[in-house]
Amino acid sequence: MNLGAVDEISAGNAIDPRPVLIVTGLVQEARIAAGPGMTVICSSSDPQQLRALLATLDSSSFRGVISFGVAGGLDPALKSGDVVVATEVLAGDARWLAGLALNEELITRVGLGGSRVVRGGLAGVERVIAARAGKAALWSKTGAAAVDMESHIAAAYAARSGLSFAALRVISDPASRALPPIALGAIKPNGDIDLRKVLRDVARNPMSLRALVSTGIDFNRALRSLRGCRNFLLGREGALVTADLKAAA
Repeated sequence: MNLGAVDEISAGNAIDPRPVLIVTGLVQEARIAAGPGMTVICSSSDPQQLRALLATLDSSSFRGVISFGVAGGLDPALKSGDVVVATEVLAGDARWLAGLALNEELITRVGLGGSRVVRGGLAGVERVIAARAGKAALWSKTGAAAVDMESHIAAAYAARSGLSFAALRVISDPASRALPPIALGAIKPNGDIDLRKVLRDVARNPMSLRALVSTGIDFNRALRSLRGCRNFLLGREGALVTADLKAAA
C-alpha cells in the first residue's frame, strides 16, 4: 500500500480513500499537519490523554499512522530545526520499526531551508526529559537521536491495529539545552500555550526570561522546519510518508 495518491495513480492501483491518522502533541503541530486525507489528533503532551483518544477511534478507518511534531534532541550533533525520520521507536523493552522509503533526491529538492535530515531512532517517554543530564543518560542507554511523548504510543497503536507506521520529528530543544521549568508548565489541557501563566511566572522570576527566550527561538525554528516537512505527508511527489510504509507493518 502506498500513502501517496499520485504514486498510486501512476502505479495504476486503486486509491485507498481512508485518511492517515496523524498523531501530534501540540496544537501548533496539529495545525501544520491538518489537511485533506488527514485525521489529526493532539495529545496536549499528555500520554494518558493520547491513549484515551486512540481508544475512541476505529482503527479500520485509517490506512496508516504517522507521529508528527517536534522532539527533544538526544544526539549532541543535532541542532534545533534538524529533522529526524524514525527508523524505529523504543520505549523500555519495547521496540517498533518505522516504515521508510526516504528519497534523497526529493529531500534535496524540497530543501527544508537547509535543515539537516537524518534517519535515527526515537525514544518514547511518559514525562518530559528537561535536563541535559537526563538527555545524555537516555542517549547513552538507547542510542536514539531524539525523544518525544507520542511516537511510542502511536507505534503501539499501529502495531495492535495492523496499520503501517512512520514518524517524523523535528528537534526543538537540542541535547545541549535544558528546558526551563517555566516552559514545562505552560501547556493548557487543549495543547495550546498558556501565555498568562508564562507572564506570571516571568514576573515572579525575571531571571528565567533569558532561558525562556532561547527556548522560544529553538521552538519557532523547529516549527518552521516542521512546516517544510508538511510536504512529506501527502506530498504530490510522494515523499517519505507517502512511501511504502506497509512493508514495515
